[in-house]
Amino acid sequence: MISATPSVFDTSFSRSGTGIDAFVDRHAPDVRTTYYGAGKVALRDGLAGVVDAGGNVIVPSYLSPAVVEPLYELGLESRFYAIDESLAPDFADLEDRIDDDTVAIMSVNYFGFPQPGLERLAALTDEYDCYHIDDNAHSPLSVHDGTLLGTHGDLGITTLRKLLPVPDGALLYCADEELRERFVPSSLAGRSDRVAATDCRFVVTSLAESVLETSQSLHQSVEALLDDGPDDSWSVDPVGRYEAAKTPMSKISGIVVDAADLVGIRTARRENFRAWRRVLDSRDDLSPFYEALPAGISPYEFPVRASEPAAFLAELEDCGVVGAHTWPILRESVRESDAYETAIRYSQEVVGLPVHQGIDPSSIEAVGDRLRR
Repeated sequence: MISATPSVFDTSFSRSGTGIDAFVDRHAPDVRTTYYGAGKVALRDGLAGVVDAGGNVIVPSYLSPAVVEPLYELGLESRFYAIDESLAPDFADLEDRIDDDTVAIMSVNYFGFPQPGLERLAALTDEYDCYHIDDNAHSPLSVHDGTLLGTHGDLGITTLRKLLPVPDGALLYCADEELRERFVPSSLAGRSDRVAATDCRFVVTSLAESVLETSQSLHQSVEALLDDGPDDSWSVDPVGRYEAAKTPMSKISGIVVDAADLVGIRTARRENFRAWRRVLDSRDDLSPFYEALPAGISPYEFPVRASEPAAFLAELEDCGVVGAHTWPILRESVRESDAYETAIRYSQEVVGLPVHQGIDPSSIEAVGDRLRR
């Protein structure tokens, strides 16, 4: 069975124990970094000292709904821009939404790859004298043209729980000198120094999933029982999820982050990405987003556009893949607007396949054999 995330018992640990800190220091030595429990809270803290209520932030329409909640808390309006088929901004649409009250523009590095058009977007933020937010939630380990994703802008975030088997964890990147000087972390910044009930719950959940891994139906039952709530587009609660994320990074997350073998993890994810590419190459009902895997990229998932996503997901489930899903849930204002046709269509047809380090490439090859039959 191929699950959505690795178990905490499967994670790779480094003998040196350097973890994420050394990695960031090596690739972004001049960037100030701060730990948080969630990237959304990190984003709020990063903007809090430099923007005033009443401004607006231009964000991509192809985006999970809770990402804009910290903007609302700061009294900022979120304005969604359209995307094109490559996931790049529709720059004509984006520029139409900028005005004198625009304080920032957000880019998103989808699936661990740099968003197309980053250089042009950076030029726009310079032209309009606003901040560039580099949302790199999907992959803390991706480096593009020598630059760590998440640090292309003035302010960036990355999410550690999308990389490691941890209950929470994120980093705020302050690359702009003014932001570094004016940044004042809230009480939600940093790492917890004590084991909490949520840490224990996470370990118990991981243990249960490991024990039940041989049974797909039991695994899904336990996942449903322990889930934080439904994840369909009509029941998602962005405000509730944002409020629940307001905690420092947990003790257990800190332990795993410090000990993780990041080189081994990135290598495993790249191998699994290539394995999916091989086994799905002959499918004419699927269109991979990325034909190549550039050096330095640590993929979050293997995304494909499926002509019949529901049928493809059912086929995968029959083959033991319980970690595949469509992405993302969209904000209601985006779902109901014809201006965002590409984002709406992609939210329905893009299927993300897991490539995490807990998967052996042979398991993906086995799925491919079953799919071909």
